[in-house]
Amino acid sequence: MKGTSQKLLFGLLAAVFVLWATAPFAFAGDIIPSDGAPYTKAIFAFGAMLGAGISMGFGAIGAGSGIGTAASGACSAVGRNPGVQGKILITMLVGMAMAEAVAIYALVVALVLLFANPFTRVFLG
Repeated sequence: MKGTSQKLLFGLLAAVFVLWATAPFAFAGDIIPSDGAPYTKAIFAFGAMLGAGISMGFGAIGAGSGIGTAASGACSAVGRNPGVQGKILITMLVGMAMAEAVAIYALVVALVLLFANPFTRVFLG
C-alpha cells in the first residue's frame, strides 16, 4: 500500500510539474508574430506567466505552512488546557488570517505580472 501511494503521489507531482512548465508555451502561441518579427513579445509574455505561477506557488506554500503551524499549535494548546479554548481560537484565527495575507500578496503580484506589468513599455517599446 505504501509503495502504491508513493507512486501515485510521484505521478501526480510529475504531471503537475509538466503542466506548470508547458502552460506558458501554450498560451504564448497566440502572441508569436507571424511576419518574422522578433520573439520579444512572446518571451516577455512567457516570463510574465512563469513569474506569476512561481509567485502563486511560493505564496501558497507559505500560507499553507503558516496556517498549518497555527492550527497545530492551537490544537496542542487546547489539548493541554481545554478551559481557555475560546481565547486560543480567537488567537488562532487571527494568526491564520495573517498567514493567509501572504497568499493574497502573492495573488496581487501574479495579477500585476499578468495584466498590469510595469515593464511592458521597456521590453515591448
